Amino acid sequence: MSGTVDAREYLALQPPELRVPDALERIRERVVAQGRKIAVLDDDPTGTQTVHGVPVLTTWSVEDLRWALEQPSPTFYILTNSRSFPEDEAAAMNREVASNLAAAAEQAGTGFVVTSRGDSTLRGHFPAETDALAEGLGGGIDGVILCPCYLEAGRLTADDTHWVRQGERLVPAGETEFARDASFGYSTSDLRDWVEEKTAGRIAAPEVVSVGLADIREGGPERVSEILAGVRGGRPVVVNAASNADLEVFVLGLLDAEEDGRRFLYRTGPSFVRVRGGIAERGPLSPEELYRRRPRRGHGLVLVGSHVALTTRQLEGVLDLERVHAVELSVPRLLEGAEREGELRRVSAEVGAGLAESEVVVYTSREVVGGGSGQTGFEVGRAVSDALVEVMRRVDRGLPLAFVVAKGGITSSDVGTRGLGVRRAEVAGQMLPGIVSVWVLPEDSAFPGLPYVIFAGNVGGPDSLVRVIQILRED
Repeated sequence: MSGTVDAREYLALQPPELRVPDALERIRERVVAQGRKIAVLDDDPTGTQTVHGVPVLTTWSVEDLRWALEQPSPTFYILTNSRSFPEDEAAAMNREVASNLAAAAEQAGTGFVVTSRGDSTLRGHFPAETDALAEGLGGGIDGVILCPCYLEAGRLTADDTHWVRQGERLVPAGETEFARDASFGYSTSDLRDWVEEKTAGRIAAPEVVSVGLADIREGGPERVSEILAGVRGGRPVVVNAASNADLEVFVLGLLDAEEDGRRFLYRTGPSFVRVRGGIAERGPLSPEELYRRRPRRGHGLVLVGSHVALTTRQLEGVLDLERVHAVELSVPRLLEGAEREGELRRVSAEVGAGLAESEVVVYTSREVVGGGSGQTGFEVGRAVSDALVEVMRRVDRGLPLAFVVAKGGITSSDVGTRGLGVRRAEVAGQMLPGIVSVWVLPEDSAFPGLPYVIFAGNVGGPDSLVRVIQILRED
């Protein structure tokens, strides 16, 4: 399908939802009974948006992975941040994680399944990452489950078309700004055609299996299991889902198929991960919960690296807030070798002085820097992210820092791992329902107990970043 549609009218034309009583509890019980852990390889750290109480790793040695496999939570995350790397490096990273995961699972005596958590607007290294995972796991994969829906942020799939909600309208993903991404652009919204496009014709659209809303809502888990039982040879399987009830029915059928011996990799958005793990929805964290391990003292730092239009609109609202000191980091100066260090010194000095009196927001200059700089998009992104990491590193560790917010997938990954020194953390929960995640930093990080807020560039409304800051400073 193409062209925007009225969300209410379009969804009303779909078959009525099938609600299975206690579906999520049944899924959780089966996940626990099976004893197979769910390893989520997250291509940027924003994929923890829908979960709580789960471990997250930023390294993937066999020792670290065995630790995660032995935790009580059936689900854990491995932050690869692979979306910020060129395709060959991302693929090599996935092969390494898969190989180490298999070794760790053998040591721990634990089975596992793998979710390759990708972007709900279809950006990322597909099929390179799932191909690499299948290779690293030794092959034998019957199918690759494609379920990019992120219901909390208005991304859903129906009629095999992936939709992005904008107000009261649904826009085909291929007609949004995300489809024009410099690194991961695409031209189609039909996920079967998208697979053909992304595989350069290796997998033709008619070869892609589809589990439609009618299959889910009229046939239930039995129909889902029947379809999946016929999947062989690593074929992609498009999952249509417009509600949590759809995901619950699909996962119940998926579990049936897996218990019958079918073996799948998952390439999904955040919503699937929560349901596949049987994780109950939970409301936003209260200030008391946010500051449970580290009492709130001093002021907070907000680092904005994302350049998508939505982030820029959210940033404009923050710059209008009272008691916020704004510092612009010039991207053109960062890309000039002779000027880079001077720019970093200037910004770091402003941050240090500003944090003594108010919240500080550091944001990269908004103009898009591309081919004219003589650097690729990946190289520009890396230079910007490295600069924000350096700003974080130069913050005086003796300051009574209250919180840190990182805006953008690459930004939040690099600030967390390289700026704050996080190796293992816990996903405490959400700041805003289903879209903004909070990690509590561990004792071996730069700021133990600090609330670290992971805020994707492409989610929320115009005032979402303002609301997060207001909650954190208890306005």
